[in-house]
Amino acid sequence: MTGQVRTVDGRVAGRRGQATRQKLLDCLSEMLSSSPYRDVKVIDVARKAGTSPATFYQYFPDVEGAVLEIAEQMATEGAGLTEVLAERSWIGKAGWATAQELVDSFLEFWRKNDAILRVVDLGSAEGDKRFYKIRMKILNSVTNSLTDTVKDLQDKGKVDKDVNAAAMAGSLVAMLASVASHQKGFSTWGVKQAELKPNLALLVHLGITGKKPTK
Repeated sequence: MTGQVRTVDGRVAGRRGQATRQKLLDCLSEMLSSSPYRDVKVIDVARKAGTSPATFYQYFPDVEGAVLEIAEQMATEGAGLTEVLAERSWIGKAGWATAQELVDSFLEFWRKNDAILRVVDLGSAEGDKRFYKIRMKILNSVTNSLTDTVKDLQDKGKVDKDVNAAAMAGSLVAMLASVASHQKGFSTWGVKQAELKPNLALLVHLGITGKKPTK
């Protein structure tokens, strides 16, 4: 953890305090993977971290405040999904590789952060603007990047001008997020993970380029 970390009352936490704070967040993250968000109590997080509820309250106002901290950290990491698209070509075989890499990165990010993303989705669905903003921070970066990609292809005459770049990009990202959050459910339909990725990449490639990929 870098930069100044402050306690709830505004004091700057020392190195040991920062380590304790991070351990509380790590333990909470682990608990969210096996327990419903609203069943997690401060005393349980503190006990798992080997400290006391009083120490927890030095750094977070409540469990929700700590969850939001984890979510913010995760959202910052999620914004890095755009790095997959940086200076990547969507022409020819390179375009197919780009689509596949984007899908791989999206699915992997959701698997890695499944527990906290479920909480973020729940909060967003319930109208909590804090969770909604975090969710959009993750998705907007990729949406904006894909929007620019479609516009660039339109300028080069490779995509129909009638395509609304933002609408296409937003639809694809919403699809990716929805599929990524239901990866386990595909197995009940007889779809294996190895089969899911290329088909999802095909849809992404078709949406961005308007053409079947060159493999």
